Amino acid sequence: MKTITSIKNSKGQIPLTVITAYDALFASLFDSKVDIILVGDSLNMSFNAKPDTLSATMEIMLYHTRAVCSGAKDTFIVCDMPFGTYTDEKMALHNASRVYTETGAHAVKIEGGQSRAHIIQTLTQNSIAVMGHIGLMPQYVRCEGGYKVRGKNEADILALIEDAKAIEKAGAFSLVIEGVVASAAKRISESISIPTIGIGAGKDTDGQVLVWSDMLGFFKAFTPKFVKKYLDGAELIEHAVDNYVKDVQNRAFPCDEHTYIK
Repeated sequence: MKTITSIKNSKGQIPLTVITAYDALFASLFDSKVDIILVGDSLNMSFNAKPDTLSATMEIMLYHTRAVCSGAKDTFIVCDMPFGTYTDEKMALHNASRVYTETGAHAVKIEGGQSRAHIIQTLTQNSIAVMGHIGLMPQYVRCEGGYKVRGKNEADILALIEDAKAIEKAGAFSLVIEGVVASAAKRISESISIPTIGIGAGKDTDGQVLVWSDMLGFFKAFTPKFVKKYLDGAELIEHAVDNYVKDVQNRAFPCDEHTYIK
């Protein structure tokens, strides 16, 4: 299993593999196959049918993180800190401490650059490992007027580099770069010594993360440009359910094989 040290030492080496999970069942399927499992607040959209991540609560994240930790015993697990749970240092420390005391997660993830560096520093100085997150930040969607790709001009690239450096200086062990022009993400990655994990940020980061229901084709509402589908999950399930319904209605199920005879 990866540790904070081995993750940090992966900079410039074989890219890190990260996938989201929200329950014990799928966490057990991903266990030991990927380097990191992220319990993302993306579950609010993928599984609660909400328009964004903002209404995910601390209780929701704790519940799902506990479930993931029950299913994945040999994978590094990160819990997303939901919107409104780390607005100041005291609140952040209280809620991040709950993640450590109430789940088996190894780290928390926080969105924000220079403006959140002091929050990250407080957590790391109190023995809580933090993964940073810059670029397109889902928790900022309303104040920024939607999901917007970052790093399209030099001024924005330089601002993102300063964000990355501030997060590294604050003690984060890694950094998610989301929705950033590939050439800009490359420059950001080269500007810091901690590993970067891209999502919609090109191939020159130190790792990649995808939402499991996107990459396995279960989420049908839309497919982001940066997602590669490795399975047509929804189609397979729909076909299986159709067959089940047909078998039941035709009394083909259960047959003797699935029935207690004696």
